[in-house]
Amino acid sequence: MSRRQSPGTAVRDDSTSSEPALLQPARSVGTSAARLDLDRIVRSIEEVLTAFVADKVLSARAEEPALEALLDAVGDFITAPGKRIRPLMCVLGWYAAGGTGPIPPASVLRVAACLEIFHAFALIHDDVMDGSDHRRGRPSMHRTLAAHHSSYPEAARLGVNAAILAGDLVLVWSDELLTSTPMTPEQIKAVLPVIYRMRSEIVTGQYLDLVTTGRPTDCLSTALRIAQYKTAKYTVERPLQIGAALAGADESLHQVLNGVALPLGEAFQLRDDLLGTFGDPRRTGKPTLDDLREGKHTALLACALRRADPAGQELLRRTMSAADLDAHAADRIHAVLEGCGARQAVEDLIQERHRQALDRLNQAHLPATAATALRDLIQTVHNRTA
Repeated sequence: MSRRQSPGTAVRDDSTSSEPALLQPARSVGTSAARLDLDRIVRSIEEVLTAFVADKVLSARAEEPALEALLDAVGDFITAPGKRIRPLMCVLGWYAAGGTGPIPPASVLRVAACLEIFHAFALIHDDVMDGSDHRRGRPSMHRTLAAHHSSYPEAARLGVNAAILAGDLVLVWSDELLTSTPMTPEQIKAVLPVIYRMRSEIVTGQYLDLVTTGRPTDCLSTALRIAQYKTAKYTVERPLQIGAALAGADESLHQVLNGVALPLGEAFQLRDDLLGTFGDPRRTGKPTLDDLREGKHTALLACALRRADPAGQELLRRTMSAADLDAHAADRIHAVLEGCGARQAVEDLIQERHRQALDRLNQAHLPATAATALRDLIQTVHNRTA
């Protein structure tokens, strides 16, 4: 974290962020009788997040000055502008279970913020596993640390190893913020199992992603299972349920939220698949060649391998996972994905899940504030470009 940044100051500039806030421009949603000011809620979460991280950076630097580069990189990474979708989902889960007021209590904001810190841990390690050079329009953690230690022998390897340690440190911070949050025994008993389940599921999704990368097939169900573990559960379902658990939700409400969350989360990941290949890097913050070079087993590739003619399939299998994949080869792959109808097939899957999420939300009979915010969110996920 840069020393120019003072504790407690929210770090956010959506006008310049390559990963803009998810709900722009319609951030305040609902009717005049039931309105959530989501901008204000996100600012409150970020105040908690930034103050906590600034305190950890300053205290750790005071104890060991040699950690300065690592700590600054970690602090900047956590507080960098982002969608904040997981903490926002946590807050919406709290409202869905009957929470009231313009801003949730401090305990809810702290738990929501701990989810954003955990997400930073997951991103740091994900970039190491994928060998990604960029995240949110800036160098990934291992590239940042390698550049700082460029005078060292094998600086790239040092950067990777240091990034693994950085991710571990961020995971510890996420736990510290969670466990230092005042909660009743009932809340602790309800919340911790959902958090542990979420953490296990993201490991499952990451492992499935690892063992299928470079070996994409036409198995759409495998691609969707990865999407469910890596995104639908981790990004939408469990954060909603964590927030609801803080408000004392029973199992029936958890199941209702599950019904809305899974199609919404799958739609989110399917849109990521398309943006990862066809999106504008200036908005997504990541190059469009990364998924193609890695040969990720996405729904887009599964649909293409099902639909393409033999020549198209041969081109995909020959060029996928090629480290030297260039823009010309990518254009040929894009032509296959478009020509065989794979891109439209994924758009159709997104549309189907969009309808499912809306239908289930309409049947859920949630409080108006939560229902309206979720309805707006579902629409925004469907239309997002970053």
